[in-house]
Formats: sequence, C-alpha cells, structure tokens
Amino acid sequence: MEGLANRLPFRFSVSMTTRAARPGEVDGEDYHFVDDDRFDQAVAAGELAEWAPFSGRRYGTPRSEIESALSAGEDMILDIEIIGSRFVKKSYPDAVMVYVEPPSLDALEVRLRERGDTSDEDIAQRLSVAREHIAEAHAGLFDYFVVNDDLNRAVEQVVGILSSSRPPGFSS
Repeated sequence: MEGLANRLPFRFSVSMTTRAARPGEVDGEDYHFVDDDRFDQAVAAGELAEWAPFSGRRYGTPRSEIESALSAGEDMILDIEIIGSRFVKKSYPDAVMVYVEPPSLDALEVRLRERGDTSDEDIAQRLSVAREHIAEAHAGLFDYFVVNDDLNRAVEQVVGILSSSRPPGFSS
C-alpha cells in the first residue's frame, strides 16, 4: 500500500480481525484486533460492511470506516477476500473492483514460505483457497486484474486504473 499511498490520495481501511497481532502490528492502525465475542457482536449489529473467514480467523471492514471516507469525499481502498468483495459490490455497486493476483500458485507458495510464519498445512490450505478465488474472480466479480509479478509494475497498473476510474465514493 505504501507504493499507492505515495501516488494517490486515499484512505486505507483498517479491518477488524480475530487473529492475534504479529510482532510490530499496532491495534487500530494495522487491524482492530478483537476476540470472537466482539466480532460476533459487530456482525449481529450490522457494524461490518463485509466480513469473511480466512485461515481459521475472521476479518471484516467496519461500515463506519467506509461511511466516514465517503462523507469526507475520500476514496477508500479495501484489502479483502472474495467473500467480502461480493458484499462490497452489492452494497456499493459503483465500487471499482481490482483483483491483484500472484503470477502463479507456485510463486504464491514461495512467498508464503518466505514469510516464515505459515505452516505447511496452512500453505496447502491457502493455495487451495487461492485457486478457487482466482477462478471466481475471473468469473465476473472484478472490473480489473493486476498480476503482481513485479511490485513496481503492479503499483503502476493500480494507479492507472484508479486514476482513470475515480467514481464518487471509493475504490476497492
């Protein structure tokens, strides 16, 4: 996101998650770290514009973050999964949907292993889910596709898409 932040004005959503913070992550900046009960309360109260399970945890975008950005006339970027993308497209039909995908599943596996915090079992599960998500993304949910084989090139492509698509509201 830093590459985009240096090129475009936008607000990046801070998701709510039930996972524990990783070293260096700050509550309220990287994520809103909550327990399962608080997440359940947020879902029941309609506080989340979208939410989805991922790798044994849940993630969601607080509706208040989106509404705040829209009220201020700011674009907002959401970093979300396919399930959440369906919710966003339904609730915000003018959202620009950009799917950033790995160059291949082999490349994704290398990236996951290089992080050093993902078990072999989790890697296998994530690759299976990624295969399904990529297929669904190409079935019509997204407006644009960017292959992240070179970070600088991917950032340039996203900047170009968002610069030429700037609808009132936000971009995802």
